[in-house]
Amino acid sequence: MSRPTLVIANKAYSSWSMRAWLALKATGALFDEVYVPLDQPGTRERILRYSPSGLVPCLIDGDVAVWESLAIGEYLAERYPNAGLWPAFVKARAHARAISAEMHAGFGALRRLMPMNVRAVAPKRPIDDPALKADIARIETLWADTQARFGAGGPYLFGKYSLADAMYAPVVTRFTTYQMPLGPAATAYMQAIHAHPHVMEWIQGAKAEPERIEKYEALAR
Repeated sequence: MSRPTLVIANKAYSSWSMRAWLALKATGALFDEVYVPLDQPGTRERILRYSPSGLVPCLIDGDVAVWESLAIGEYLAERYPNAGLWPAFVKARAHARAISAEMHAGFGALRRLMPMNVRAVAPKRPIDDPALKADIARIETLWADTQARFGAGGPYLFGKYSLADAMYAPVVTRFTTYQMPLGPAATAYMQAIHAHPHVMEWIQGAKAEPERIEKYEALAR
């Protein structure tokens, strides 16, 4: 059986690529990466060779193609059931799916005003945008509520590392880049995510990339 292939963009900047990559790493399966840097001549054409949406990430597994990070996570949970990508118990699993879908569809101000750049540490700035304040407060509340209800036995949202943590890992990197002043529980969760070996591997890969895209670099300065 051939290895799956994951098509991704810059590890420094692509939050959606990071989510799918972390999910695939969590299965323990060997896989190949196809790296297509953003904002280069021919970027879209290269991605369209693999992804019908023209966007990354895209997972190729034999004759199956799955795009969109949450759909990739769901496919991997079915493809590798022993990996335990979702929590085992039905209530926890339903909650994990709900907060992952909320991440997938929401937090527009966070995405717009705090673009991902895992290599950067930006100067501390006051948060003046009401929508951004609301996004940050919602995420901190969501993390605290999830850990209080389901997180016994480990440092992650559901105790054990899961797809939900993969979905929120890029938010952790954003909060680190922009030096968000969060409470002790959120800070401890962020430390656990940064210490995860797969997250560490992703960040090391980002640091090795040669590309510097100004629109992402400028907002983190």
